[in-house]
Amino acid sequence: MNANLDVVPMQEWINTGGKPLIIAGPCSAETEEQVLETANRIKAEGYAHIMRAGVWKPRTRPGSFEGMGEPALQWLAEAKKQTGLPLAIEVANPEHIELALKYGVDVLWIGARTTVNPFNVQDLADALKGVDIPVLVKNPVNPDLALWVGAFERLQGAGIKKLGAIHRGFSNAQETKYRNSPMWQMAVEMKRLFPQLPMIGDPSHMAGKRALLMELSQRILDLNYDGMIIETHRDPDKAWSDASQQVTPEVLGTMLRELEVRQANYGADFTDELAAMRAKIDNIDRELMEVLATRMAIVEKLGEYKRDKNVAVLQLDRWKAVHADRAKQASGLGLYTEFVEELFKLIHLESIRKQTEVMNASTTV
Repeated sequence: MNANLDVVPMQEWINTGGKPLIIAGPCSAETEEQVLETANRIKAEGYAHIMRAGVWKPRTRPGSFEGMGEPALQWLAEAKKQTGLPLAIEVANPEHIELALKYGVDVLWIGARTTVNPFNVQDLADALKGVDIPVLVKNPVNPDLALWVGAFERLQGAGIKKLGAIHRGFSNAQETKYRNSPMWQMAVEMKRLFPQLPMIGDPSHMAGKRALLMELSQRILDLNYDGMIIETHRDPDKAWSDASQQVTPEVLGTMLRELEVRQANYGADFTDELAAMRAKIDNIDRELMEVLATRMAIVEKLGEYKRDKNVAVLQLDRWKAVHADRAKQASGLGLYTEFVEELFKLIHLESIRKQTEVMNASTTV
């Protein structure tokens, strides 16, 4: 994948004083009173660099609260006037962009449901031509890195250089404790491809419940993200949308003060010790690859044996037994079961591929 984005450093469009960026505010702008009270309580806590609020809410089914639209922009403009906090909102079509600019919104973000559709993203990019405004892009609903990258490329094509990524997690194929599975590896890979692109974590949408906010926020900081976008409401239990994942401005302030911000830089002694430990990891990785190569050599022989005996490649009962056994072994070794399960799924897929190659080679000679 071509890693080529011309991105303006985040500190050139928002001054955080060297601290992680904090974007805070309610999931939805519900009433003028709610917006102004929440905004002023956020301001009083002193942690936020930008205020967020939902103006238009894309809902799965009609009949749910879908946002207040343009009147909410008027309330947000007043909140900005009272607090001095810049504003960030989600936009999903060119009309949203036009209205956001009309009311002085400072930062736009593209939601997960929009990122998934290249046609919608292109419409937004076309509407932003000639506009100098930061645009943040949430990861698509499903774990598709190419879609996420493609959204940035479309915006870059429109001349937008103040860009940032929001990692809000991905839809779950099975039930987990999170509303949206973090799948940290997706964000790490995005950072590897585009190290200059600011990465902002969204623990609210990952969590789905406020009890998980602390652990997810700490993980985000441990991975050296550039900031977080977190939902806060004056009275979370009475919020019109996503009540269970919001906290009061004061609770959020307490949580943020308890989080540990890791150092991005380190001294010479640390560097030497780090190099020694990394050398050990490199050696272990080489051993792992040698073991995998040995395993795959046996897999090829297994494929030849199945071919000679005219037996199908996929033996489902065997795979189920392996899956259960490796997960049990992982638990006994102190490894995360989910990690080992995913690892052996990949190994099994590669084993199937190699055996299939052996089968096909026998029919084309």
